[in-house]
Amino acid sequence: MSRAVTTTADTFVQQVSRLPPRPAGTRGRLLFAMDATASREPTWDHACTIQGEMFVAAEGLGGLDVRLAFYRGFDEFKVSRWTSDGRELARLMSAVRCLAGRTQIGRLLRYAAEQRRESRIDAVVFVGDCCEEDVDQVGHEAGQLGLLGLPVFVFHEGNDRVASRLFPQIAKLTRGAYCKFDRTSPDELRKLLGAVAAYAAGGRDALLKYGREQGGVAALLTHQVK
Repeated sequence: MSRAVTTTADTFVQQVSRLPPRPAGTRGRLLFAMDATASREPTWDHACTIQGEMFVAAEGLGGLDVRLAFYRGFDEFKVSRWTSDGRELARLMSAVRCLAGRTQIGRLLRYAAEQRRESRIDAVVFVGDCCEEDVDQVGHEAGQLGLLGLPVFVFHEGNDRVASRLFPQIAKLTRGAYCKFDRTSPDELRKLLGAVAAYAAGGRDALLKYGREQGGVAALLTHQVK
């Protein structure tokens, strides 16, 4: 594992470890949100393969329901039904094709806020590479999620300068976590997603258990929580 990846993962797990505890034994609900604009097309299939770890991590912790959300094209924003089956989520994701269009991060965060107010979700995972919106407005929407107690776990692909400044702020404002990744670190990304799922499904104790079992990047989580 490279020093850069280790440092990023270490920071991420520190942020996750500071999250408030969730009651163990309750069924977690996670919104898995993705940028499906044209710039993501080269790595979309890769992203479709990493989500299975979330369900593995959540197994036996009360379970995890996931809803896929994505934006693409001209003002297109879609949300799937809830599923607790990793194969079903993979099928839903594989049916999506990336289309050219502007980002809709603000719209995504507003939707998450609506769902949180109705007590329908416990956490959000967002995978994206850029932002083409008013960053102050996006920051405002993120702040609203912070007030609602809904953490956003941001996985940043690429080197877009605006996103490099904004995405960590989204995580900070929502009391979530931020991690930069690329295609050279798929195993680390799987394990970090698993850590988020463990938290959503079983709280901090589940995080510790997951870290002990997985080792590597996930083990950093255990050390930080201790």
